[in-house]
Amino acid sequence: MIKQQLLNRIADKSAVIGIVGLGYVGLPLMLRFAEVGYKVLGFDIDQGKVDTLMAGQSYIEHISADSIATALERGFEATTDFSRVPEADTLILCVPTPLNKYREPDLSFVLDTMDSLVPYLREGQLVSLESTTYPGTTDEELLPRMESRGLKVGDNAFLVFSPEREDPGNPNFTTRTIPKVCGGVTPACQEIGVALYSAVIDKVVPVSSTRAAEMTKLLENIHRAVNIGLVNEMKIVADKMGIDIHEVIRAAATKPFGFVPYYPGPGLGGHCIPIDPFYLTWKAREYGVNTRFIELAGEVNSNMPDYVVSKVAAALNQRKKAINGSRVLVLGIAYKKNVDDMRESPSVFLMEKLRDLGAEVAYSDPHVPVFPKMREHRFELSSVALSNEAISGYDCVLLATDHDKFDYAQIKAHAQLVVDSRGKYLEPAANIVKA
Repeated sequence: MIKQQLLNRIADKSAVIGIVGLGYVGLPLMLRFAEVGYKVLGFDIDQGKVDTLMAGQSYIEHISADSIATALERGFEATTDFSRVPEADTLILCVPTPLNKYREPDLSFVLDTMDSLVPYLREGQLVSLESTTYPGTTDEELLPRMESRGLKVGDNAFLVFSPEREDPGNPNFTTRTIPKVCGGVTPACQEIGVALYSAVIDKVVPVSSTRAAEMTKLLENIHRAVNIGLVNEMKIVADKMGIDIHEVIRAAATKPFGFVPYYPGPGLGGHCIPIDPFYLTWKAREYGVNTRFIELAGEVNSNMPDYVVSKVAAALNQRKKAINGSRVLVLGIAYKKNVDDMRESPSVFLMEKLRDLGAEVAYSDPHVPVFPKMREHRFELSSVALSNEAISGYDCVLLATDHDKFDYAQIKAHAQLVVDSRGKYLEPAANIVKA
């Protein structure tokens, strides 16, 4: 029986694990499967990434070269050659799901990847999609593609959705310790998906369908987006009233029930929170439903960079300076603290808005030494080293991402003006403006 054969191969670790997409999600998953003794075959369309990995190097800051080298010793191999797909018993898809310019789901990475796999799919394989998407993607898009190959899903091939839950830079959770949600197209698919992930993750949470699993991931991220939108709005209200929202949040967080602290910032960043809610908004239209909460939170959050820039303008104006011609140093351009990931970073939007207003913009980020090539954002800049002299040479220092590596006392002591969008400075000071 094909199902039992695959279950046996997963159980005795003779199954070859194929991971498609070797980025922030696929790479940690590869390391975990290799760690417990599976042979992992990694696929990526980027030859540069494949070459880097095969040389025992890493291109993600929080993943060490040593861990890649160890995985290679354990049999890990990376390739751009999709004709090797039949070697894998499981194919786990970890590819991006961005939005297009109309803020609609862009499934091109998922569908192009699947179309590249289909000619090589064989009996006895499990396909698992981990990319965040709208409910229905797995059974509306992936299932027909697999069956076009002549496979019968649930009988001689298997399909599940199991959303990624990586949190780069969070020292308290690892791939192993974050519970894994898994929904199958059929009960047989579910059984194999749960067996696969149970081999490497401490707790697997089965749900009744791929749609329930897809919706679970969206709810998690919408929950964050809506609550961050709420505190961002509260920040603006509190500021008008002369109240420090961070003091209020700290006080409210002492309540041992019924309150979860969320923190305001200069906008939303990362590959999930600014994007995923719109996947549901888009799909809900098909059912005649308006997702007003989600859209309102998105509106509030996407307006935060403008709010921060207005605070920079007002603070400079108070010092008889215009943004036009001012030297502004942006501290932190990754989307969150202590990582090198710049996807959807609000810092980049802040830099563009300031540049458009005539500011001379520079940045300092210990995690991003050179501003990377990005599809939609262009800066020819390198990170500024934070000497006392360098800090004092800027008209404004804008704290956008609060990395732990910054010396906040040094910045406060030497900056002419600090605009703090992260609530890092608790005590009032003449040269600090909260945004």
